Amino acid sequence: MDRKWIDRGMENLYAEFGETRVEKAVEAVKKFQVDVPSWTLGAFGGGRFGDYTSPGFARNIYEKLDDAAFINNLTGAASMVATHVLWDFSKDGMEGDYEIARKVRDECRSRGLFLGGVSPTCFTSGSENGSFIAPDGATRKRYVEQTVLAGRIAEKLGNKVLGLWFPDGSLYPGQVEIRDSYELMKKTLKESYSAISRDVLILIEYKVFEPNTYSTVIPDWGTAFVLARSLGENVGALIDLGHHHPIANVEQIVAILLAEKMRSGFHFNISYALDDDQAVEPNQQAARIFYELYRGGAVASSPSKNWAYMLDQASGKENRIHAIIHSIDSLHLSLAKAAIVDTDKLKEARRAGEIMLANRIFNDALINADVRPIVAKARMEKDLPADPLEAFVKSGYQKKIESDRK
Repeated sequence: MDRKWIDRGMENLYAEFGETRVEKAVEAVKKFQVDVPSWTLGAFGGGRFGDYTSPGFARNIYEKLDDAAFINNLTGAASMVATHVLWDFSKDGMEGDYEIARKVRDECRSRGLFLGGVSPTCFTSGSENGSFIAPDGATRKRYVEQTVLAGRIAEKLGNKVLGLWFPDGSLYPGQVEIRDSYELMKKTLKESYSAISRDVLILIEYKVFEPNTYSTVIPDWGTAFVLARSLGENVGALIDLGHHHPIANVEQIVAILLAEKMRSGFHFNISYALDDDQAVEPNQQAARIFYELYRGGAVASSPSKNWAYMLDQASGKENRIHAIIHSIDSLHLSLAKAAIVDTDKLKEARRAGEIMLANRIFNDALINADVRPIVAKARMEKDLPADPLEAFVKSGYQKKIESDRK
């Protein structure tokens, strides 16, 4: 990006939204951090109808860390790596290993990274009949133990964030007793929770469907909210953007969780068809979500108030490193738009009952403003490239990993 273009853009933004507001947006972008998912960088097929892996994919956790470190060096916003116990800290894919996790933590440090959110892997071999609601007590015990281990890794080695997602549910009416499944999930969660440090932020993820199509034990944010409240103050909801019906008002969910003072978290991606395969786009919904987060003090705030932010994406087509950098760029743009909303004018319009005027003031920032100069300035003040994707393409890193990892 041309420096003169950035300067002109900033002057235009100052004139429309005020210098104070715009400079606060720059600072917010500089502070924002999001976990990079280790699985996206590895041999993890995207989509349901193929086994595509990105050219030069990482063959082990250490090559994943190499890629994550390169992404962080370009964006300055990806210093933490999210992991799955059985994918990243296991010898056999069935049991987790704390010592492997310790080594991965040390390898993160050597690359200028941190171990981010940790998740037990409850949807691999052995979970065909459920994990926390499995009819077999031995299966439930194995997943509880893995969850407790994940909590220990999160507390001792990571950023004290534990994410929980369960595939449990049913394919057909009559297959399970829905209320019994919920009660068993609640009981097994309490069993796990009792053995995990209260210093860990535990996030309960929900999903409308898949892999089950008739019922999912935790199908929506309300169920996640009730379960979280039944456990303790260090438990919240994990909002995955792809896990909603297409018309869901996700920003309203965020507003309610903030109003209820339930510290929660996000898996960022984009959904066109009820799943989370694709990279984040800088669209209207993302900007509205960030408006609620920014106004609620849950982003670019203090460590105790910030929500947990992670990417969760892996489609069956694109270069994965491209996609992660694109997602980070999209999140930066959405945050910048949220931060420049003229809340003073908005309040005046609301008091006057000017519905359409309030909507237009809101959209002036969230839809119409070109905030690329804000994001570029934030990066340049951190001695980062203004356009990290362009920098990645020019770096030659892709050709290198394709050659080295044949």
